[in-house]
Amino acid sequence: MAKPIVGIFGLTGCAGDQLVILNCEDELLDLAGALDIRSFHMAMSDNDEDCDLDIALVEGSVVQPEEVEMLERIRSRARLLIAIGTCAVWGGVQAMKNEEQREKLKRQVYGPKGKDFGIIPSQPLSSFVRVDYAISGCPIEKDQFLQAALSLIHGDLPVLPDYAVCTECKMRENSCLLLERGELCLGPITVAGCNARCPAYGQPCIGCRGPVEEANVASEVNLLREKGFTLVDIQNRLRTFGGQSEVMQVAPTERGR
Repeated sequence: MAKPIVGIFGLTGCAGDQLVILNCEDELLDLAGALDIRSFHMAMSDNDEDCDLDIALVEGSVVQPEEVEMLERIRSRARLLIAIGTCAVWGGVQAMKNEEQREKLKRQVYGPKGKDFGIIPSQPLSSFVRVDYAISGCPIEKDQFLQAALSLIHGDLPVLPDYAVCTECKMRENSCLLLERGELCLGPITVAGCNARCPAYGQPCIGCRGPVEEANVASEVNLLREKGFTLVDIQNRLRTFGGQSEVMQVAPTERGR
């Protein structure tokens, strides 16, 4: 069977998801042997920018007009386009202030030099092209990536968790930081896959993996309000990674209470 032809690309982000791939130390040689990697700028100097791809892995969100063109070009070359990481899937931390005017932010951050480049509100890949599959995480989990790669090598789409971090907490028999300690934890509405790493160390879930499918945001907000958090507190936490901004639609007349 021919090796899948793969390209690994990065838009705006920290490049942490590409680093996770490179940090698959024990498995990296086997992975490189099973895949025909034609483009990976973080790891290769000789990149093929024109070949057709079986799989394109893209990390980072779209924040510049040039990235829209780059993404569309990648999409046109790839049979499967897979978003990797929370930035690519949901917009990431750079989507936190999307309601602010971009030109204003450029002036504040870069001063006069900001006029030399374009910028648009941070958006996930799916806002511009069809995404065939998504692996969320900030960054992605090594084990999830390897499982996904193995499935793709065999011609199958990966199967990832479709339940909440809360479920992983229960499986690890963690104390509930929300109910027992009254902390602002997003475990009930955040998709699993991290093995509840943060709650296991006594830190509340901050939602970095994005929302679980059919997340009951309204119920989470009501529970947090009962614990004494204001709607602004909750909104700020939910918007941190771009994926859980549904709360912005909850009780808008109560802003600030």
